[in-house]
Amino acid sequence: MNNPSKAPLADRLRPTSFDQFIGQEKLVGAQGVLRKMLESGRPFSFILWGPPGVGKTTLAKIIATETNSQWISFSAVTSGIKEIKNVMAEAEALMKLSNKQTILFVDEIHRFNRAQQDAFLPYVENGTIILIGATTENPSFEINSALLSRLKVFVLEQLTIENLVTIMRQAVDDKDRGLKQTIQATNEDLQIFANYSGGDARTALNSIELAFLLADKAKENKLTDKIIKDAIQQMVLQYDKTGENHYNLISALHKSMRNSDVDASLYWLARMLEAGEDPLYVARRIVRFASEDVGLAVPQALPQAVAAMQTVELIGMPEGKIALAQAVVYLASAPKSNAVYVAYNNAADDALNTISQPVPLYLRNAPTKLMKDLGYSQGYQYAHNFESGKAENMSCLPEGLANKKYYSPTSRGFESKLANKKNGQSTTSNTS
Repeated sequence: MNNPSKAPLADRLRPTSFDQFIGQEKLVGAQGVLRKMLESGRPFSFILWGPPGVGKTTLAKIIATETNSQWISFSAVTSGIKEIKNVMAEAEALMKLSNKQTILFVDEIHRFNRAQQDAFLPYVENGTIILIGATTENPSFEINSALLSRLKVFVLEQLTIENLVTIMRQAVDDKDRGLKQTIQATNEDLQIFANYSGGDARTALNSIELAFLLADKAKENKLTDKIIKDAIQQMVLQYDKTGENHYNLISALHKSMRNSDVDASLYWLARMLEAGEDPLYVARRIVRFASEDVGLAVPQALPQAVAAMQTVELIGMPEGKIALAQAVVYLASAPKSNAVYVAYNNAADDALNTISQPVPLYLRNAPTKLMKDLGYSQGYQYAHNFESGKAENMSCLPEGLANKKYYSPTSRGFESKLANKKNGQSTTSNTS
């Protein structure tokens, strides 16, 4: 950039060596794997997988500098096969001319299709390029297996509050590369910005930069509560409705309810709803949970969940949040049973593997004389004719499965009554 002072704050403060890098100790610390790789003098291709603003691009640039390699960067959003081939040709020419490797940094590599990813394969294999891909998505799902097998995957963690405060303190104190205004900002002030930055250094720096601009405009020599609040505006929630975090959060909600942790369940619900998740998606998962994990331990669980979903459909948001919260608290607090879930899966397994099993003749209707002559309906025992309400000596399963037992009620909640009934003990009718 011709005028570095006009560059964004995050770019001006970008570290140029591992010693300057803050966070990711497992990768860049004294014993870090990336540092060891450089010390060995044998760089290899790899993927940097992690959330936004944790230093993926910075690490790639440091490696290019330390290895004296040519640096080429392009985004998977705007580049196609033609651009890839042109870059590969340039890298080959450089290798032949000066025996100098090219580090090819591909941001958002998960956005490349299979053909684009395959175009890298021969050049990665023969060492013409060192491919460094950056992604916020799980490489297991987004990078094709042929390319992934030739790459290491390094996981970058979300930056800690302490990391973010240190980074912002550099921005405040370094008048050459950092903020130019002479405004006081305590570490407590910086911690507030860190708390609202979702582990993203870029977000933290953008927030503090805006706060200093607001303070300068208001002719304040320090950050006030109002300035901090105005700069933050609202909490930045790291959430992608189509990415891995989407599935991580719904998994956290489901498992927290299963573990009867009411507070955690409410937190994960709020994380999704406040980040803009589709409330009907959440509602459908809650309905599923009611049958899968509560089941007949509390027969009212399913109606509660369905009612919450219908409420969201009827009145929308934000009012529907409370109905979803009510359902989540009810389900998390309820006794749990997956007996129906397990029973159905076992029955489905047998159904798929015993398709040829005929329906017993005595269970078949016989609306015609021919069917009666063939024995349809003969031997059928009418359950209401028995005091117990069940014909004990008549199996309703196919002959080959006559002794199979799929449903085993637990001793929790209402299901304990069903367990007693299956064991032949009398029970008072109660479906609440």
